[in-house]
Amino acid sequence: MNQRWKFRHARRIFVTSLVSGVLVSSVWAQDSGTAKKTSPEKAAVSESEKLRLQVVQKGLAFLAQEGQADSGTFSDQVGPGVTALAVTSALRNGQALTEPMVAEGLKALEGFAKPDGGIYGNGRLKNYETCVAMVCFAEANKSGQYNELLKQAKAFVTGLQYGEGNRSPDDPWYGGVGYGGAGRPDLSNTGYMIEALRATESGPSDPAIQRALAFVSRCQNLDSSHNDTLFAAKVDDGGFYYEIPTTVIDPSTSEERYTPNGGLRSYGSMGYTGLKSMIFAGLSKDDPRVVAALQWIKEHYSVEQNPGLGSAGLYYYYHTFAAGLNAAGLSEMVDADGNKHDWKADLIKELASRQNEDGSWSNENQRWFENDKNLATSFALMALAHCKP
Repeated sequence: MNQRWKFRHARRIFVTSLVSGVLVSSVWAQDSGTAKKTSPEKAAVSESEKLRLQVVQKGLAFLAQEGQADSGTFSDQVGPGVTALAVTSALRNGQALTEPMVAEGLKALEGFAKPDGGIYGNGRLKNYETCVAMVCFAEANKSGQYNELLKQAKAFVTGLQYGEGNRSPDDPWYGGVGYGGAGRPDLSNTGYMIEALRATESGPSDPAIQRALAFVSRCQNLDSSHNDTLFAAKVDDGGFYYEIPTTVIDPSTSEERYTPNGGLRSYGSMGYTGLKSMIFAGLSKDDPRVVAALQWIKEHYSVEQNPGLGSAGLYYYYHTFAAGLNAAGLSEMVDADGNKHDWKADLIKELASRQNEDGSWSNENQRWFENDKNLATSFALMALAHCKP
């Protein structure tokens, strides 16, 4: 029996006992002679939570037993980003720092730390990889062991941001950040940076977060004082788009991205990224930008597809969907037809129906690498962590 097999066997026992223990505790509370009677609504929530725990157990078991390489990484052919997401998904779903999958993953991820403060692989995705690693290390930073690493990483990602010194506040790209810093910024990378800064306990008043809010606001299809781009009034539906072109665009080049009048189409994963980013930046629920974002979400509520993109980026969408609504403190959503939704129960049920036999998730649509089981499973588990009652 080799050492690696022993670790994987230990993972299987730990994951099974951990989640089974939670399930037993839940049943114990219900069957106890002193337990109070629950309403049908609470019973339904309880059944949904049981289902969540079951699918989480299977997902974690897949990552531990099948997804992780001997080096401790996950899908390391694409860099450390998937490793960070996988370990974060485990930590957020109750895994301990001492659990082999987590401990090995953190050790491997720490090996990607660079002298410049970044945490990345070949350098193509410096911001994205560093930001998801920051969130991971922040989750694991129970005793402050990663304080210095996080401090240096924060300085690194804020140094990539378009801001004072390289862009003026009236520039459309001001406050944004891209994959590597030098290229055009986008909402996804900027959202990752805001979340990473928040994970390091940076508050809404942090200058980098406020600069980022300026870019996020310009990525919203909202004709307001906060969006002075060429595209603000062309769609004006309150949703969000991925990037801000600096010139007039030809709509015929991409019907998926552009409207006939040259506007930028809103779509689901960016809508929830925008909402979450604005909340993390300190905007209240009464701010017109938040009101407009929530209205767009109401009109495009779905757990079956990424609105505007269908199956493309579906698991990233599930993660942003859950993170955005959780950040907004919403337990219920009303759709365009006036139907009320317990979004957590909806998402749990949908993800349970999409789980593979081996406990993983994967997307037949290969766009953005979501056919990779480790990536899709990590996104699904992170979404499910936001669905705790």
